Amino acid sequence: MSLVSDFTDSELHNIREMLTQRYKKDVEIELADCELALDKKSEQVTHCPTVFWHERGANFVVFKVGLFQYRTQFFYTPHEQYGTGIDQYHDLDECVAAVLQTQADHELERQGVDSGSTGESLKPDETTK
Repeated sequence: MSLVSDFTDSELHNIREMLTQRYKKDVEIELADCELALDKKSEQVTHCPTVFWHERGANFVVFKVGLFQYRTQFFYTPHEQYGTGIDQYHDLDECVAAVLQTQADHELERQGVDSGSTGESLKPDETTK
């Protein structure tokens, strides 16, 4: 069981800023630790720092799984969980933006509006890297 370093003050500041921009208000974030199996072929779990927030009926988590490595998802209930279509991000801002956009699209779809976006279309353009 290896440990991943905590979110830095700078990372937390960036998350708060992005949430304030998205929701036009301060959003309370909570820090937690989760155990994740980082290797799909292994049952070994790793303690990962986690940022959690709740907004507009959805719960969001961003997991720090390594140095500049993040995973994310949002959920409404334990049985209604969603990802972004990307397993891991190397940029925190891209990770948070993707989960916010994916949830916003999902919210519209739940209301019967089709955004035309899919998880596949939210993947970063490899030619720009």
